[in-house]
Formats: sequence, C-alpha cells, structure tokens
Amino acid sequence: MARALINVPKIARKGELVEIRVLINHIMESGQRRDSMGAVIPRDIIHSLVCTYNDEEVMRADFFPAISANPYLAFSTIARDSGTISFTWTDDHGTVQTEHATITVA
Repeated sequence: MARALINVPKIARKGELVEIRVLINHIMESGQRRDSMGAVIPRDIIHSLVCTYNDEEVMRADFFPAISANPYLAFSTIARDSGTISFTWTDDHGTVQTEHATITVA
C-alpha cells in the first residue's frame, strides 16, 4: 500500500493560481531487475493517477516502467471554491488508492 504526501495551500484567494504537489511513496518496480536468486522481480508500478478538485478532474497522468520510485508531481490550478483535492491512483495489481487534502478559498 502506497502513501502520499499532498501539499496544497491551506488558504487561497478566489481566482489565485495555486501550486499542488504530491509525493507518492511507491517502489515502482519496472519488472526488468532480478533478485539475488536470478528470478525476475515482477513489475509493480502505478500506471495511472487522477487529481480532482471538488470532484472535477484537473490533472491526469499515465506512468510507464521508466518512472522512478516515489514519484513526485507538481502542477498549478486556479482556486475556485473551498473543498477537497483528491488524488486517486491505480497500480499493476489493480489496487486503487485515494488520498485527500482540503483547501479554503476566501
């Protein structure tokens, strides 16, 4: 199970451009390495990530085996209303996880 650190401003002005950052703690195994016994380590990456702001999609990313462990993303969006920013990702095992952060727009 991966964990995420989400960084959003606690308070923003309506219409302000805000930066949203996320760091996901995930091993992101490419499936091309071998263990000490020579067996292939199975692929285990996050392959899709979606960010929503009050249930409206604001960013989507697809990842491939070349992505590094513990992916970090940063992007900007306009602060419209107070609410929830959610990140949902799916890995190769079909595990779907969601983490949330709140923002207050004054």
